[in-house]
Amino acid sequence: MTTRRRRRSAPEVRAEEIVHAARELFAEQGIARTSTKDVAERAGVARSLVYYYFPDQDALVDAVLEGYVAEFVESVRAWDAAREPGNIDKALVDCIAMFRTHLRAVAPLRDDMQRTESAGLYNRFLDQAVRAVVECIGTTTVEAYAARHRIRIENVPETFYVLVYGLVGLARNTPDVDDAVLVTIVRQVLHLEEARSGTE
Repeated sequence: MTTRRRRRSAPEVRAEEIVHAARELFAEQGIARTSTKDVAERAGVARSLVYYYFPDQDALVDAVLEGYVAEFVESVRAWDAAREPGNIDKALVDCIAMFRTHLRAVAPLRDDMQRTESAGLYNRFLDQAVRAVVECIGTTTVEAYAARHRIRIENVPETFYVLVYGLVGLARNTPDVDDAVLVTIVRQVLHLEEARSGTE
């Protein structure tokens, strides 16, 4: 294990460095097997400084998971910005690919989060991720679609919440499920019409 030389930096940068070190270690050796001492050595700071920013292991784990959530949301924004008006099929295929990418990103932590004692941790992470993604979709994709088409579902945020939660669960628990199946599910749940020229 490489010990980095301790350095002085701005408080927000120090906190980010600690989170980055924790994320690396969690992915390499698991959450349960990573100590505060390990994180401090990887970040090149005193152990007391880790405790200053993150009073316990749960706070540090939450900070790492928040980073995964933020990356997921940023990918949703990028996906939305890159969508081609009139090409629903491509948008759906790209969306499913994006979901799979982020499930793979968090995969190194999956064993830890699926332990019985960590069930609450995984549920908290999944709930945060789904809520953040649905909120993002609501202010980007849904508004753009509604400007051109009648939304054919009721309770739009709740429907998206159930849909995203279900897609994540299905793709995670049945990794060999075909992307075409997931695309069909999205189309059916949202009552999306078959793509036609000039429609989104």
